[in-house]
Amino acid sequence: MSCFFFLTPPSCSCSSSSSRFDCLIFIVFIFVVSFLINVEGFAPLLQLPHSPAGSSWLSREKVLNVNQLGAKGDGIQDDTDCFEPLLQLPHSRAAGPRLETGKILYVNDFGAKGDGIQDDTDAFRNAWKIACASITKASIVIPHDKKFLVRPISFAGPCRAKVTVTISGAIIAPKDPEVWHGLNPQKWLYFHGVNHLTVRGNGIINGRGHKWWSQSCKINATNPCEHAPTAIIFHRCQKLRVRDIALINSQRTHIAFTNSFRVVVSGIKMMAPSTSPNTDGLHISSSSRVNIKDSIIRTGDDCISIVGNSSIIRIRNIACGPGHGISVGSLGMRNSWSQVHDVIVDQAFLAHTKNGLRIKTWQGGRGFASQITFQNILMENVSHPLIIDQYYCDSLLPCPNQTLAVKVANISFVAIKGTSATEESVRFACSDSFPCEKLYLEEVQLLSNTGKNTSSYCWQAQGLTSGSVEPPACFSSNGTFIGQKAESGGSALQSF
Repeated sequence: MSCFFFLTPPSCSCSSSSSRFDCLIFIVFIFVVSFLINVEGFAPLLQLPHSPAGSSWLSREKVLNVNQLGAKGDGIQDDTDCFEPLLQLPHSRAAGPRLETGKILYVNDFGAKGDGIQDDTDAFRNAWKIACASITKASIVIPHDKKFLVRPISFAGPCRAKVTVTISGAIIAPKDPEVWHGLNPQKWLYFHGVNHLTVRGNGIINGRGHKWWSQSCKINATNPCEHAPTAIIFHRCQKLRVRDIALINSQRTHIAFTNSFRVVVSGIKMMAPSTSPNTDGLHISSSSRVNIKDSIIRTGDDCISIVGNSSIIRIRNIACGPGHGISVGSLGMRNSWSQVHDVIVDQAFLAHTKNGLRIKTWQGGRGFASQITFQNILMENVSHPLIIDQYYCDSLLPCPNQTLAVKVANISFVAIKGTSATEESVRFACSDSFPCEKLYLEEVQLLSNTGKNTSSYCWQAQGLTSGSVEPPACFSSNGTFIGQKAESGGSALQSF
């Protein structure tokens, strides 16, 4: 399928910063659209919500709707089989991802059936043992046109050489949460202690999380609040690459990186219903030097969340929405100490998310969130586009007022434009004891989705602005910040 776009660029005079920004946003927009439409077969799912009479990003020559494939969209019935034909890219074994030289292990050679019914866990486990013990590079291949039912499994390192897992077919989880009885309910596919690992391919990882969601206390307050599995966890992994795979309907978070170092994620797609609870796309915890780029995330929670003790995080060219936006935090839960610093989010498109760019901390926490820059962001119909919330309380019971707080400072919002679904588009609610300091707004233009002006709210927020800022900032004075941006800006982008 070929899709052609005939777009007229804005007048790109470089005589003003506003014009230069318009040019930049147009270039970013073309890049994101080009990326979306070049993922053949997946592109129809990436269309932004619009009325039947409205315009579409996609060529009208061939637009597939999951409803036409039998999807109900009621959040109760399982629509997985309707999504998979669209997510699966056409390919053959010969045309699949190029396999590197070395030992090549097909899971079906270890007894995997790939019929989606019989349990293939042992075949995956045995293939991993051989690959991890190999003294030369090894590749595990999950063949196309097959569905491999895999129960909770651990892929343990260290391995003797580099290992690549190539997913061309589908890996599916058991539907019934009872399968996890007696096991760790937070894990499904668990990689730990593996260095020089690559996970790639144009296949699908399907968490089939519908029963888990229905049991969540966020869906029904009478249910107990219990853990659910993260689809893939990478724990204590170094020099890790994850690229081109698709994940759908995770039981909870789709991918988590914990205590990992030097991670590159690119070209991935994630999708779950907007009503699915806690289905974050990417979750980064206690990790450093993580680079996420060129990816599409449409889930029921944060597209990307960055939590305690993480640093040197680079996020670039991300399409996010629906979901809860891009978040730093929450930090400081249960009076814990936490730090996040040196984070740059550059070139992102957020559409129809419940939040935009957010930093959230609990009262009573300790530590800091600092040197964080959000820049070159385009938003469409986003609720609460810019948020710093030091009174975050994700609890069924009210949270007590506490004096201690995670310190928030050196935060920049640069070149942020778009439309807000809420009248208040900027909210900086900071601690009385630890005010937010060195906040910086430059070239921010946030109007309501009806074209009207929006408002801003500040409490104990100190900072400055530069260029055109709408809605007007409500900072208290901060004389030590004149002429400065957050320390994470500028050359820090090149330091990864």
